[in-house]
Amino acid sequence: MNTGTRLGLYGGGLAVLFAAAFGTAAALMPDDAADDWNEQSKDAGHEAGHGSGDGAATAVRGLSIEQDGYLLSEISAPTSTGAAGELAFQITGADGRPLTDYTVSHEKELHLIVVRSDGTHFRHVHPERGDDGTWSLPWTWDAAGSYRVYADFVPEDGEDLTLTRTVEVAGEYGPEIATEPTLVSEVDGFTVTLEGDLSAGASSEVTASVTRDGQPVHELEPYLGAFGHLVALRQGDLAYLHVHPEGAAPQAGDLSGPGVTFATEVPTEGRYFLYFDFQVAGQVHSAAFVVETTENAGSHETDPSGEAAQDPTEAPTEEPSESGDHPTDGHGH
Repeated sequence: MNTGTRLGLYGGGLAVLFAAAFGTAAALMPDDAADDWNEQSKDAGHEAGHGSGDGAATAVRGLSIEQDGYLLSEISAPTSTGAAGELAFQITGADGRPLTDYTVSHEKELHLIVVRSDGTHFRHVHPERGDDGTWSLPWTWDAAGSYRVYADFVPEDGEDLTLTRTVEVAGEYGPEIATEPTLVSEVDGFTVTLEGDLSAGASSEVTASVTRDGQPVHELEPYLGAFGHLVALRQGDLAYLHVHPEGAAPQAGDLSGPGVTFATEVPTEGRYFLYFDFQVAGQVHSAAFVVETTENAGSHETDPSGEAAQDPTEAPTEEPSESGDHPTDGHGH
């Protein structure tokens, strides 16, 4: 099989991460605000998921170190650049004991995302779990700064959770601030082009297309249950939502390319850092982009009463007739 792949929003799958941008990332959102957002996230995820392919929900997570009784421990890691060491942590349950029972999601028990607060030095990795519940992997920091570490996992018989902590890395630090949108990324000999617009509050489609030496690449391999993964970081806050592949998962030996299309929704206007992970010949590559949202053409102005104003080009809404007939909503129910 050699086809493109379409991915839609869902409450459990690949991460679309809305991360803090510049400045100090050590402070977490207040507990009451995080709880409110977490509750909204659950509701939105239920409404959008379970086979829905419209990408309309924006369930967010990853706002605190604890949720639903599960706690991300302090993270042990090297404290300066260039020093080889180990990054390690545990997830504890409501009983205070390290969690050892997980549900496999996208071929792994836990996905770890690490990114510096300016949106650079992104990594999506998969540590190993010891019998005592400690997750670890060899680790070296390439650059100093404040990093956010996100643990994305599903407890056995539980729901998707994303917990986060901050790690400070000593050394000289100057944020790498993107000043212009970047829609073409060069990585490991590949050229990846991002097409499509992000519209705040509306479903959007973006397609990442891969070429090498000017020729389309049709050898994209399945990676973590999909032909590609997209991670988006929003400048200015700490929110995290998931994207799940739509349709049947690719099988071993299937190939795709050159494009992978994602359907998603960003909640606010602004700048987003997008990362596209893809695999060719057994090697995973990450292409980075900087995207500005576009105006949502479907939005309406509000009148002084606060209600949405009627678009003059739209027909007036029909009232139900006395016979009980209702205007169709187009869904065929």
